[in-house]
Amino acid sequence: MTATRRTVLGLGLTATCSWLTANPLSDLIDAAKPSVCAVGSFNALDSPRFRFRGTGFFVGDGSIVATCWHVLPDMTADTRPGISRLAIQIAGPDGELGVREAELLSSDRQHDLALLRLKDGPGPPVRLAPAGTAREGADVALIGFPIGGVLGFKPVTHRGIIASIVASALPALAARQLNEGSVTRLREGSFELLQLDATAYPGNSGGPLFDVATQQVVGIVNMVLIKGNRESALSQPTGITYAVPVRYLLELLARS
Repeated sequence: MTATRRTVLGLGLTATCSWLTANPLSDLIDAAKPSVCAVGSFNALDSPRFRFRGTGFFVGDGSIVATCWHVLPDMTADTRPGISRLAIQIAGPDGELGVREAELLSSDRQHDLALLRLKDGPGPPVRLAPAGTAREGADVALIGFPIGGVLGFKPVTHRGIIASIVASALPALAARQLNEGSVTRLREGSFELLQLDATAYPGNSGGPLFDVATQQVVGIVNMVLIKGNRESALSQPTGITYAVPVRYLLELLARS
């Protein structure tokens, strides 16, 4: 009896030590944070000079940033000094924030995706999961800038699971709202979204959604279910978030 008890205790101790030394989520955060950036606009005459709009992350060879279409600021083609420019902001190895100018490379408005090309130095790209590998029940982590600069521009991680893979249907439109583009989208029908049991906030849009086990991006965070008005997303978060599956990003990259 004593020997059996010692064996059980020994196994328990070994399992505990293994758990203490191996943490896939911590490893993911350490590796992924340098790949996440803030997306917005830069104007040397503004205060603050960088105006935050959402989250993005480096893909491809590191010279391209993926984000959501809806977070992009309205940009003008005017190149005169003092005009706002599309830009990303990221912390350097010393923690100091730096701004890099970017330009719109391509977009997929139907799936709320955009690719930006940096005009100087690449960043560390993430690993994208193969299309169709997201599974319901998988542990996931989203990294971004909730509430923007209010909490400081340091990437924040939230954890959850893929609760469901759902079809996104376009809302019914009144006849006066129909145009050529909306009719085309209606004919194309619905597309998949990842429904998450995870809490995201304004500012997380455009950020990467990682599968914790594979350390790969399986989606792009694009909206949060809210109760009532926008302010309630902060005071009464629903804990329901949606992400665009990575396969639509892979398709956009292939066309760009």
